[in-house]
Amino acid sequence: MEPSTVDPRPSWTEVPQRIRAGDVLPEPWESLFGPLRATSGAIVVGQIGQSIDGRIATLSGHSHYINGPAGLDHLHRLRSLVDAVIVGAGTVRADDPQLTVRRVPGPNPARVVIDPGGTLGTDARVFAADGTRRILIIHEGTRPPIASDIETIALPGSRALLDPVAILDALSGIGLRRVLVEGGARTLSLFLTAGCLDRLHVVVAPVIVGSGVPGLVLPPVDFMTDALRMPMQAHLLGDEVLFDCDLSPRSRTLLALP
Repeated sequence: MEPSTVDPRPSWTEVPQRIRAGDVLPEPWESLFGPLRATSGAIVVGQIGQSIDGRIATLSGHSHYINGPAGLDHLHRLRSLVDAVIVGAGTVRADDPQLTVRRVPGPNPARVVIDPGGTLGTDARVFAADGTRRILIIHEGTRPPIASDIETIALPGSRALLDPVAILDALSGIGLRRVLVEGGARTLSLFLTAGCLDRLHVVVAPVIVGSGVPGLVLPPVDFMTDALRMPMQAHLLGDEVLFDCDLSPRSRTLLALP
């Protein structure tokens, strides 16, 4: 399959509003983001930026930046299209991300951090009081030391692991139904394993790390016939390649939970 080429010239400015309204987008945005237009208003997309050999960071944890400008622009476009972006506490500790839309026009999504044990302090940039909704997902009974204007959602489970389905149900219940699961590898792997992703965007940069942190860690399979296979479209983003994987219920084979 020959990858399509993204023309950077068409304006992005109206795309976030148009996709929320259910409109068909001008190309190349329709090919790239049209599948995220859900008639029910609910959709979950995961995103990985990785090397050719599937690494998202070096062994020391350094990851800034595997992807170049085109790949980063794509990530910020995804953020502008969703109601909420999810990361795990490990990503906050390692990368201190802002999770804002800065590289393209568009609204900032609500920032959601999964921290079952309430281990994070509020000095992390995701908790910055900038007018954007901030939500902490914790284990019930946890008393995190956070500011009163940060929302908390307490869920059953363990202090190490919460159910992705319960997390998405809770977010949907407060009006956040278009969700981007951005990282890290453990969080994204849990959502994929639980069958919670409708799409997976994998942006591959022209770099080989050789060793380091893998982008996904899933339950092992014994045979290739048991591997997860899905419909996919490839797009060129400058010198990087986007693999847009369709994991929607009509096309995916669900992974068994470990």
